[in-house]
Amino acid sequence: MDKTLTDLNELNNILKNELAVVLYFSSPSCNVCHVLRPKLMEALEAEYPQIKRYHADISLTPEIAAEFQVFSAPTIIIFLEGREFIRKGRAMSVDGLLQDIKRPYELMTS
Repeated sequence: MDKTLTDLNELNNILKNELAVVLYFSSPSCNVCHVLRPKLMEALEAEYPQIKRYHADISLTPEIAAEFQVFSAPTIIIFLEGREFIRKGRAMSVDGLLQDIKRPYELMTS
């Protein structure tokens, strides 16, 4: 599945050292988050196994949310080589996100 982050320094180290990272921001009161997160993480694991998957609860780690200017949940940010590549919020589809990742992922892993 994904790993829950609680420390901004840990996240910054991950972004420096990993080729591809997805960061899923949620909150306990977000019903969409509870439904979308498992579906998205399973789909990413199946389609793009080399993308590292992480989760941050914006109510528990406001410093991580602030660092990335995340003000609502769910928000998903995909980083490639440490830089933000895709940002999606609230109204998104798992299939659409997988399609957005396809070309850059194939270029990175070929």
